[in-house]
Amino acid sequence: MKSVKKAVIPAAGLGTRFLPATKALAKEMLPIVDKPTIQFIVEEARAAGIEDILIVDGKSKRSIEDHFDSNPELEAALEADGKLEKLQMVQETTDINLYFIRQSKPRGLGDAVLQAKAFVGDEPFVVLLGDDMTRDEVPLTKQLINQYEKTGESTLAVVKVPHEETKKYGVIDPIEKVGDNLYQVRQFVEKPNPDEAPSDLAIIGRYLLTPEIFEELENTKPGKGGEIQLTDAIDSLNKRQHVYAHEFTGRRYDIGSKIGFLETSIEFGLEHPETKDELREYIKKLAQEM
Repeated sequence: MKSVKKAVIPAAGLGTRFLPATKALAKEMLPIVDKPTIQFIVEEARAAGIEDILIVDGKSKRSIEDHFDSNPELEAALEADGKLEKLQMVQETTDINLYFIRQSKPRGLGDAVLQAKAFVGDEPFVVLLGDDMTRDEVPLTKQLINQYEKTGESTLAVVKVPHEETKKYGVIDPIEKVGDNLYQVRQFVEKPNPDEAPSDLAIIGRYLLTPEIFEELENTKPGKGGEIQLTDAIDSLNKRQHVYAHEFTGRRYDIGSKIGFLETSIEFGLEHPETKDELREYIKKLAQEM
């Protein structure tokens, strides 16, 4: 069984929920305190032992490539000023095996993953979506790799959500629990109405996939809006080989919505050494005034 050393990060979306900020700036570059959201995703992949990362981007995403590129002028200025801690932070963003490919048309998540076929080859790989940040003692991506090492099969992450919110997610129809937090799945359903949802276990943005997914993606017909749905391809793959669901019980941050992004920024701001004290006092003062 081949080890999992490659990751794909789709980052070609238009970011319309954050307009006008994302008119010219990549949504993935919006910062949580002082770090772009996509850097958190890259760091999770690296903490899980991933060695090579492909970012599938689109137009107006050049800032992502620039962020992970070297900046000799900035580095020289920081070194000259003796700001060695900041220099290290800047240099750490370039010490990564990163590759880029462009999704020429916004044809959905399934099509974005399909762009990675040549990069992945015949190896298992992980997909990390930028709308979800996660925290746990063991990174979620590593948890998926651990499950794969037991089963040799594709595994995706799910969390329990309020039943009325199932319409926002892909949802699994579980057959049975077959291990620690691991479910065998009968069907994967894309954004069901709550009265038709087979469970409250919703798919979030972490997938470990075997390379057979590419054949399914190539044969998946576009759905609403001409988009190729990854969930549809996964459901089709599940008919050929098991696709498991791993229930994540750690902390998940939904940064794909405005309120989720604000909540995450506040929580991380209350932990950041440069902002935590003043932010805490500000929140207390604001609560008293309201």
